[in-house]
Amino acid sequence: MSPVNNIAVDSAASANGASSSSSGVTAFKVDSPYVHYGESSIESDYLYDTTVVSRDAATGQLKAKPTKVHYQFQTKTKVGRVGLMLVGWAGNNGTTVTASILANKKKISWETRKGTQEPNYFGSVMMASTVKLGVDSNLNDVYVPFNEVVPMVHPNDVVIGGWDINSMNIGDAMRRAQVLPVDLQRKLYDELKELKPLPSVYYPDFIAANQEERADNTIGGTKQEQLEQLRKDIREFKQANQLDRVIVMWTANTERYADIIAGVNDTADNLLKAVADGHSEVSPSTLFAIASILEGAPFVNGSPQNTLVPGVIELAERERSFVGGDDFKSGQTKIKSVLAEFLVNAGIKPLAITSYNHLGNNDGCNLSAPAQFRSKEISKSSVVDDMVGANNILYKKGEHPDHTIVIKYVPSVGDSKRALDEYVSEIFMGGLNTISIYNTCEDSLLASPLIIDLFMMTELMTRVTYRVKSDADSDEPEWAQFHSVLSILSYMLKAPVVPPNTPVVNALAKQRMAMENIMRAFVGLPPNNEMLLEHKAFH
Repeated sequence: MSPVNNIAVDSAASANGASSSSSGVTAFKVDSPYVHYGESSIESDYLYDTTVVSRDAATGQLKAKPTKVHYQFQTKTKVGRVGLMLVGWAGNNGTTVTASILANKKKISWETRKGTQEPNYFGSVMMASTVKLGVDSNLNDVYVPFNEVVPMVHPNDVVIGGWDINSMNIGDAMRRAQVLPVDLQRKLYDELKELKPLPSVYYPDFIAANQEERADNTIGGTKQEQLEQLRKDIREFKQANQLDRVIVMWTANTERYADIIAGVNDTADNLLKAVADGHSEVSPSTLFAIASILEGAPFVNGSPQNTLVPGVIELAERERSFVGGDDFKSGQTKIKSVLAEFLVNAGIKPLAITSYNHLGNNDGCNLSAPAQFRSKEISKSSVVDDMVGANNILYKKGEHPDHTIVIKYVPSVGDSKRALDEYVSEIFMGGLNTISIYNTCEDSLLASPLIIDLFMMTELMTRVTYRVKSDADSDEPEWAQFHSVLSILSYMLKAPVVPPNTPVVNALAKQRMAMENIMRAFVGLPPNNEMLLEHKAFH
């Protein structure tokens, strides 16, 4: 397949900037001596307020010391042309996001039983939610779209391509997925059928045996030769479409966990040698991550397996490339990260969280194999850990709620996953409270907006640098990029991978607050809070 065989923006739209964000224009301008708008960047001075806590050795009393750290941020405002390469492009998520972006870009509506439906980006926090900017002179809240806090790429402008172990064109794969309404499929089919995925990497040991019949579009040769082919694919895609940058995202099948072996995947050099030696514990997703890193393309893992082994993270740090993961956080787990936080913060003690779900898409088929289910079980099970660890009144050291996860494959329900959850909690004076939830999740329609959000946030981070100022500095410190592991993506991921020695945050409200306030810092605005002192203080 030619690397130009993908969905691209119109040349006129690319030249003129089809959206305000993509053209570097935002919905507001900050009026502050600490913010400078240049021709190609926004620079801000920002005082980060934090509290350092120590314990008095003699009395055991905690001492809290407010501290300010002086950051400077520089955000390039020109987005340029950006490409997204999906691994598993012909799967449910890949075809759904591709078709949906095309429908939005071309404003293609379709008929339903309830009338005409217009395309939208509902479910995307970047495209369909707002951020409180501040208050006006009458103390009324003022909101702006999340994607206009800083200049961001617009999904309508993205160039899409990718790989798949199955050779089916994207139009027929969209029909096979049975996710989108038939009338919309009909209107998109002629354009999508011209798109075909590049051959991908297939190691039968890493995915379920029931996927073998799909694997008719694979790269041959040694692992080293496969790595070189993936790198070549990324380069040719970038060159053929005249892109400024490419982002690679794994949205293919869940793999089994790879064993972490000393001398194999524990360091960058060992991992590269393991590829050269064709070691069996180098997974397809890890091979894609390595190829992306070596080509300077950010890589995001949307499935639960441990793609980002220690050697991958060290390689990303060494090459100053970005990685993020793991596992799209769409329906059941997102609810869990909200409800568990609510219960613990309310002083209620969850004793048992039991999650059952069944689904009938190809993801469910693959997850019916024990090794692949185990990867999903691990990513789902850790979602309450930070909330439990934050409350030593409810939970003594080592104590944790019983947490059980069951996934069953039921072909007849297709992409419409059924999720049942039961939360049993201890309340006042030894009482018990039980909350039961039944949730019907249209799996790919929840996951596809996450792909858009992950793509948009990852692209933004490629244009941001920072430095820390100190009164002791005699020279200006150099600008640096953020850490290679993008923990800012945690809101969209079940099992967030974070930089070494960084706490994992799963609570959804905290994750969104972090994302929002970091973006505010880029334009010199203080973090949002809900103190509302302007309303509570005496006038």
